[in-house]
Amino acid sequence: MNIFRLAGDLLHLGSILILIARLQQTKSCAGISLKTQVLYLVVFVTRYIDLVLGFVSVYNTLMKMFFLASAGYIVYLMYGPLKATYDRALDSFRIEFVLGGAAVFALAFPHKYTVLEILWSFSIYLEAVAIMPQLFQMTRTGEADNITSHYVFALGGYRALYIINWIYRYYTEDDYADYIAWVAGVVQTALFGDFFYIYFTRVLKGKTFKLPV
Repeated sequence: MNIFRLAGDLLHLGSILILIARLQQTKSCAGISLKTQVLYLVVFVTRYIDLVLGFVSVYNTLMKMFFLASAGYIVYLMYGPLKATYDRALDSFRIEFVLGGAAVFALAFPHKYTVLEILWSFSIYLEAVAIMPQLFQMTRTGEADNITSHYVFALGGYRALYIINWIYRYYTEDDYADYIAWVAGVVQTALFGDFFYIYFTRVLKGKTFKLPV
């Protein structure tokens, strides 16, 4: 594992810890898209189903268990204890389209035509667009609290670091190629483009995240 992959993993882990801390400290899920969190749960369940089928390493196993457990916990909090603070009207993105699109792409362009590979490809395609409900909600409200902004930034930053990891591996490893992950990763990072710009020009200067009118 190279430093870019490790940094990406840690940033991904950090994004989830930021969100959990935010939910627990504020006792509110206002401004957080439940639909995005459900999509991430689906991503992890379909990607890490191989957890019960084989062992790769302690690091790999622990990370998979963390992502599965944390995604389930966040969805539980938003459906259960914090349900009263969830604004369903603002979280109005139609996730059936991204679920259906990811399923079509997984069936049309999997790594291999096996159940596990189709599920893995589905999770990659779905993760690329799972943030869309959250970004759509932020567009509707026009702003977000800074902790939520840090969470979204860490999510986007993790994937950007993975792109650097892929470039590094392409030039340092023989026969390394993963076109599905590459294309999906570029699409996923591109979706954060406007957010990154506002984050760097406002949030890092101590201002509230706010979309231009």
